[in-house]
Amino acid sequence: DHKNEIVSEYFMHCFLIMLKSVVEYMTEESLLKNPHVGLPNPEPETLRCSLVKGDYLFYHYGCDGHDDRGWGCGYRTLQTLSSWLCLNGPQQQNQKAAPSITDIQEYLIVLGDKPATFLGCREWIGTCEAAMILDHHHDVPCRILHVRAGGSEMEGVAEELHHHFRINGSPVMMGGDRDNSSKGILGVCTGVQGSYLLVLDPHYYGPSLDTGEVQRLGWVVWKRVDSLDHNSFYNLCLPQTARK
Repeated sequence: DHKNEIVSEYFMHCFLIMLKSVVEYMTEESLLKNPHVGLPNPEPETLRCSLVKGDYLFYHYGCDGHDDRGWGCGYRTLQTLSSWLCLNGPQQQNQKAAPSITDIQEYLIVLGDKPATFLGCREWIGTCEAAMILDHHHDVPCRILHVRAGGSEMEGVAEELHHHFRINGSPVMMGGDRDNSSKGILGVCTGVQGSYLLVLDPHYYGPSLDTGEVQRLGWVVWKRVDSLDHNSFYNLCLPQTARK
């Protein structure tokens, strides 16, 4: 009867919540923590090096069983930033896991940024959507830094990044137009030959790797700033944790 249907729906709802929590826990347990640790500086004569402070998890294609190859890199970089806030941010005692891809899509619909048809789609997201999610999920505002092109323009942003890692300490999300592959930025290093970004690449798909494998295969690597696409603009999402 109607009463039994209500009870059944309630228990199914409770079961789905419990299942989601188990999946989130298993995902976090399988993810690699801080894969940049032990990576040497990009050049021997380093003048200044500023790195992420605290722990984060390496989210990448398919890491939770969701095959998002070709469109999910922005979600994965956002999850890496979120994992840092879960482990280090002002609300870490209330946040048990970074939001799933489905959670992120639902948040963007609720916030009015995307239509209802966005749920379950394969559309990519960028730094602006990431800023909205981090503000909504963690109550942490973000600064969007627009850089008109790679190369010399990006070289001028190195000082901004040194300041960010010194004051806020969180990873940074970066994406562009021609270079539209989302990437995490874990640090900046300035040497006699110029500046370098410590890039965490979420495009890896496959079984779990250890830190040595991630470094050897180049999924976390120092990249010269002038190696970035000179014909692409870039946006950087910088969580403003020091304001909380």
